[in-house]
Amino acid sequence: NCALRLSSVWSLVNTQVSKSAADPNLWWKQEVQSHCSRSDQWLVIDRKVYNITQWAKRHPGGIRVISHYAGEDATEAFTAFHPDLKWVQKFLKPLLIGELAATEPSQDRNKSATIIQDFHTLRAKVESEGLFRARPSFFCFHLGHILLLEALAWLIIWVWGTSWTLTLLSAFLLATSQLQAGWLQHDFGHLSVFKKSSWNHVLHKFTIGHLKGASANWWNHRHYQHHAKPNVFSKDPDVNMLHLFVIGKTQPVEYGIKKIKYMPYHHQHQYFFLVGPPLLIPIYFHIQIMRSMISRHDWVDLACSLSHYLRYLCCSVPLYGLLGSMLLISFVRILESHCFVWVTQMNHLPMNIDHEKHQDWLSMQLHATCNVKQSPFNDWFSGHLNFQIEHHLFPTMPRHNYHLVAPQVRALCDKHGIPYQVKTMWQGFADVFRSLKNSGDLWLDAYLHK
Repeated sequence: NCALRLSSVWSLVNTQVSKSAADPNLWWKQEVQSHCSRSDQWLVIDRKVYNITQWAKRHPGGIRVISHYAGEDATEAFTAFHPDLKWVQKFLKPLLIGELAATEPSQDRNKSATIIQDFHTLRAKVESEGLFRARPSFFCFHLGHILLLEALAWLIIWVWGTSWTLTLLSAFLLATSQLQAGWLQHDFGHLSVFKKSSWNHVLHKFTIGHLKGASANWWNHRHYQHHAKPNVFSKDPDVNMLHLFVIGKTQPVEYGIKKIKYMPYHHQHQYFFLVGPPLLIPIYFHIQIMRSMISRHDWVDLACSLSHYLRYLCCSVPLYGLLGSMLLISFVRILESHCFVWVTQMNHLPMNIDHEKHQDWLSMQLHATCNVKQSPFNDWFSGHLNFQIEHHLFPTMPRHNYHLVAPQVRALCDKHGIPYQVKTMWQGFADVFRSLKNSGDLWLDAYLHK
């Protein structure tokens, strides 16, 4: 019997080899998975195999986001990120080197074929319902209220003076305007406003550059990695804590076992308030943005960014002088940074954070995200990112439609036993603190006892 089984295995191997030799355009999953190094990258989209080694360097979203799928099936990510699939296909044709062998399954690794098919069906249904079509009036109104907030902030101190009370009021209005401009640039950056990607790109550069003083290319290269592999170490830049914090359940134990102690991590839930919310935008992001624009020679982004600061100085220097203007904008950035950090982290930091697990799109996004209950204030304050689940599943969907697709997503999750978490905003804030404390305790236990 053993000899018979060995003979059968050898026969199957010979059959596969002969098929591969007979048709060099057919590939096995194992072969594709072996091409995942920096200098040799293949991926699969709709069963077709592409060699992206050279193209990755020219990828508009950056080399890293596409490289994160090297050796994998990238069909779901490709569909999620590109609103016009037919237009993008022309860039893929020169990269095509074959397709998967007929005997190979469409899904790979730990991905569920049933979940993938059901999510594909849901996406087709959502598209047929027109939920990927934006309402121009919504985004025009949003832009208008951003400009109105900023104009009101300057008008108050120009007309009634620069007392401490009026200056604080003006700073809060400017910070609110900056926060809301951040959500609007996020809409353009995800190509969710206009049908033509080029229009989104132009408005994205204007909003993030002139209105906020940041860089569109920096944002694209960073943020799309987060969406491609959320909460995955070494692939999602948002979980790269620069050794300031240990997060999740895996990293603290790894650091503790290796006796890594860059910071007193068992106190990280306390010093988070000093180095997290107040410093992310005014220090860390600002340094990253400037270094990115200069090193990549993004002169258009740099010009847009400088136009923002020039406009700000023209409004503030006659009132506060140069030093006072710098102090005011620093305070505005700190206020904005607090809001930004709490809004973005309440959906992700308390969720599963781990190394690559090669999950299907639905499972991966649901394990890394959660929602915050809907209300007019929550929708406005968070830029509709209280629907973080729907945003991650459908990043090109206009945000005003998230609440319409949410019940369908929840039903799909219930069908497959995937947790769909919804909490209040205050619970979300508390979970950030609690998750940091729990991770710190895990690190201390591993550091002392393992």
